[in-house]
Amino acid sequence: MTSDNYQLPELETVPKPAAVIESVALLSLGLAVLSLFLFAWIAESVSHDQTRQFDMAVRQAVHQHSSPAMTKAMFAASFIGGNGLVIAAVLAMILFLSLRWRRAALWLLTTILGALVLDLALKYAFHRPRPTPFFGNLPRTPSFPSGHALFSFCFYGVLAGLLADRIRSLWLRILIWACAAILVAAIGLSRIYLGVHYPSDVIAGYLTATLWVSTMIVLDHVRAKRKLGLPRPGSDSDDEDSGK
Repeated sequence: MTSDNYQLPELETVPKPAAVIESVALLSLGLAVLSLFLFAWIAESVSHDQTRQFDMAVRQAVHQHSSPAMTKAMFAASFIGGNGLVIAAVLAMILFLSLRWRRAALWLLTTILGALVLDLALKYAFHRPRPTPFFGNLPRTPSFPSGHALFSFCFYGVLAGLLADRIRSLWLRILIWACAAILVAAIGLSRIYLGVHYPSDVIAGYLTATLWVSTMIVLDHVRAKRKLGLPRPGSDSDDEDSGK
């Protein structure tokens, strides 16, 4: 593998075929709708206290594997999803602006601000009490959904996408996505392990993040098509061009 594979493209993003862009937009739309329905189902179940058996069973199953070394690792993962995430976000913004990746910086900022609004709105709308922690102190904010799960999915997932979109090497892109997935999963697991969240809180956080990021991708696709003056998928002009 040559060093050219690791070089950043001259443009801010690597050009993609129109079919790939359309497929990503349609997939994102489907994920947004699916995430919305699943979140609504979990939220209703939480409101009627129907997730208690599931939450308690998972909490106990995870807690059975506790050890001093594991506890330190889970505190570290939790930090990466909290204060560590704030530090990483500031550094990423500085890096993007220094590289003149203004579009990437705007994407990251919009993602974080949207996640913040969703986190606060949903937490205080449902106002679910926290479980009794296994380790550490009890956070002051409500439990549902998990802010660590929501923010880690939004930030590390979007950061991985922004970096992978600007790197030519396939293996390096796979590595970036794999690291982001492991990190997001570890952060969610840490909140359950420490006992500061119910498992349903973490799942709801992931679903909220999926809904938000998928919606952003769809809206960005629509904005780009309008800017280029291209017809939206499913419009009459599309039918005429395709002969339907």
